[in-house]
Amino acid sequence: MSILKALWPLRTAETPAPPAPLPEAPPPGPKEPADVSQGPFRALVESLPDPVLVIEGDPDEPAARRIVFANAAARDLLPGRLEGMRLVTALRNPELLEAVDEALLGAPGSAQMETGGAQERVWAVQTRPLGQGEFGRLALLTLRDETDVRRAERMRVDFLANASHELRTPLASLTGFIETLRGHARDDEAARDTFLGIMQAQAERMRRLIDDLMSLSRIELNEHIAPEGRLDLALAVTDVLDALVPLVREKNLSIGNEMPARGAAEIEGDRDQILQVIQNLVENAVKYSSNGGALEISVAAPVRDDSAAPPRDAAATRMTLLSPDRTQGRRFALLRVTDHGPGIPRDRLPRLTERFYRVEGQKSGGLRPGTGLGLAIVKHIVNRHRGGMAVESAEGHGASFTVWLPLSEKDVADRDER
Repeated sequence: MSILKALWPLRTAETPAPPAPLPEAPPPGPKEPADVSQGPFRALVESLPDPVLVIEGDPDEPAARRIVFANAAARDLLPGRLEGMRLVTALRNPELLEAVDEALLGAPGSAQMETGGAQERVWAVQTRPLGQGEFGRLALLTLRDETDVRRAERMRVDFLANASHELRTPLASLTGFIETLRGHARDDEAARDTFLGIMQAQAERMRRLIDDLMSLSRIELNEHIAPEGRLDLALAVTDVLDALVPLVREKNLSIGNEMPARGAAEIEGDRDQILQVIQNLVENAVKYSSNGGALEISVAAPVRDDSAAPPRDAAATRMTLLSPDRTQGRRFALLRVTDHGPGIPRDRLPRLTERFYRVEGQKSGGLRPGTGLGLAIVKHIVNRHRGGMAVESAEGHGASFTVWLPLSEKDVADRDER
């Protein structure tokens, strides 16, 4: 009996039909394979949000395992024409292939698969036997995206570990000053004022640390989900510079900026997060600039990317901190922030986007110290936006940070038509 007939019996009479006698139990033997090629059954499987594959083959001949059906979600996940493709060509995960072999032998299987690239994803794999097919045994393979669950677990663990480690020092400092004020410095007004000032600075540090940790955790949780908004990168830079005028005036800095025409740098992105990227980069540049120094900020569009660009300064070392997955024909808007401060030693460049990493020996010119999370936040936001990031620096010659973000596809198409 066809599965389609079993699932969707035809009803031609308006009145209920009398109950049919129960069919005799079929004799034991190989199960009839599911017909997934026609009718409502195929439409149902096609509409499932999880990737579904039907594999045909012999577990004793791994090279013979081939994909005979793939639903729309599977075709979106895996490149190429899947039906007829060897399974090992489409999916090379050993645990997954072993789970498929178990299903071909008649037993359910399970595995976990992680896909690489700039946005890592975690998939729970389930396999089930489907009986005998035309050219071999059949197995059902389903993939369920568990990235959100794993990221939430990791976010909770990382937050507790980082917070407990980084908050220990300011808490110990506050405890010590409180004990001193309650002890022999109780009546010393000068010492009391000094200690209260230090305590306020430590409390501010803890507040900034918690804010940055919460921000970073939220970004990491949704890092694999591309944003859907649109904004003009050049206008966003202008808004950030307007907001940072008091900070710039405090150090008497001059800012040179180079912006494209209005609308030329229209990117796909979350406006609040892009503003955070720009603000973190500009604040870093201000922090490490000497009084009376200069900054350069530029936006260029459209560009292919900046991953292979040579250093602007022959004495500088250039390093790519984040490279997006390659998409043919993709074009970007490029943001570059340059300062003329002390620069960054070459051996420190690879660690710049690590959590809580600070370059030792650099002076911040009296500006409030950072939490060591600013560049980590920048990297994760840029990664969520499918962009790239690079740094160029030489000791004594300042540093230049470059970020490139994908242009809006609609904007690129309109420009090409013109």
